[in-house]
Amino acid sequence: MDWVEKYRPHQLQDLVGNGPAIRQIAEWARTWTRDSPPLLLYGKPGTGKTSAAHALASDMKWEAIELNASDQRTKDVIEKIAGTSSTTASLTGASRKLIIFDEADNLHGTADRGGAKAIIEIIKHTRQPIVIIANDIYGIAKELKSQCDPIQFKALQARSIAPRLKYICAAEGVVCDESATHMIAESAAGDLRAAINMLYAAAIGREEINSSDISTDRKDNRATIFELIGSVFRGKSDDVLMSLSYEISDTPDTIEQWLETNIGQIPGIQEQAQAHQHIAEADEYIGYTYKRQYYTLWRYATALMIIGTADAAGGRGLLTRVMPPGRWRKMAGARRKKAIRNSTMSKLSEYSHIPRGTLRDDFLTAISLMVENDPETFVRELSLDKDELDFFLHDKTRSAKIIKEISKKKKEAEKKSIKKKEIRKSNIQKSRSENNDIKRDLTLDIAPKTGSTENKEELPKPPDDEKMVLQPGADHKQSTLFDGF
Repeated sequence: MDWVEKYRPHQLQDLVGNGPAIRQIAEWARTWTRDSPPLLLYGKPGTGKTSAAHALASDMKWEAIELNASDQRTKDVIEKIAGTSSTTASLTGASRKLIIFDEADNLHGTADRGGAKAIIEIIKHTRQPIVIIANDIYGIAKELKSQCDPIQFKALQARSIAPRLKYICAAEGVVCDESATHMIAESAAGDLRAAINMLYAAAIGREEINSSDISTDRKDNRATIFELIGSVFRGKSDDVLMSLSYEISDTPDTIEQWLETNIGQIPGIQEQAQAHQHIAEADEYIGYTYKRQYYTLWRYATALMIIGTADAAGGRGLLTRVMPPGRWRKMAGARRKKAIRNSTMSKLSEYSHIPRGTLRDDFLTAISLMVENDPETFVRELSLDKDELDFFLHDKTRSAKIIKEISKKKKEAEKKSIKKKEIRKSNIQKSRSENNDIKRDLTLDIAPKTGSTENKEELPKPPDDEKMVLQPGADHKQSTLFDGF
């Protein structure tokens, strides 16, 4: 078992650093109500966000239900797992469930779409506390971010990491000198998980660890690419920039995309044109590399784009944060459109019992015209959402309006249905109460009154046939078996 999991804290008081954030989390849990907004824990990897969520569940004796980026966090999966969990009681007997959405800034990379939208719907109707975790707060959808109460987890200081490393060494029976723990703590750059992994790697097969046994390779390539781009625009020296470019795992064509996206932050048209010129020259070398498989040319491409862009930027820094490549957003948009098309055609195919390929090739135009004429019927019959309806109408405003109206009518119908049930239940209870009153009144009327002899009428006694005596001369008629003859 790796040491990160083995020594993961199980209580909030065992977490390292970020004291204000931990106290805010504990207070949120202590005062949580159904009106409390979800927490959004964000910050660099390895700062304790996920551990804090699970430790909170342990402290509060809540059941933790987690969905992370390794799961297929589609709309259907989220609604099936987290949606049900957010409105039902715990099967383990816990007082509440803590719904944890980890790596929420990676929702757009899942196998399907609608993850963020599904989470927002769950937030609106939840009866359980929710914690959302992300490394990059800017990667969270605005609609989702506006529903949450953000709490930042800052990078841990080396002096906070070193004591935890010493504790782990003592627990494992490994002797680690002061310089080695200090080197690991400094190299981790605020990431406790990376520090523990470095310590674990150094301790394999050893009972003593010295500074010479420590490998301090950079652990966070994503952070490094941000550092590289920021250094280019801040005017770092050429040697520093080239050193950073060699340390990251991203290839020159990826670095080119990052630089190209952020060139717009350089003030001045001439300076931007100069940077684009260097990027274009570097792109030629990248093309030659792939065409001729001569990867030595990569170093020239890297030097051209990085040093040339840094010269054009003039060390004036970035106007905003480092933006990811715009091409990635376009690719994500294309994948999203494909997912919408596939889900829409699947619903049509299931409803009409016609293969998807046949619908797409032969009937799509006719169906689109039918949807255009009567969109409400198709929305109700096929359970189309806003994006799927827009696939036919190509009018986002109209699609959103139609879905909103249908949703409103559905809610009104549900309210009327609930009201009718309440009225019916009230009438039944009222009828039962009236019946009980009638029965009680009848019982009182029939029951003899005890303790009083006034106005009491004796009921006639039935004749005693055995003692009945016929008086002589009386006119009596007696029916016999022969009366019919």
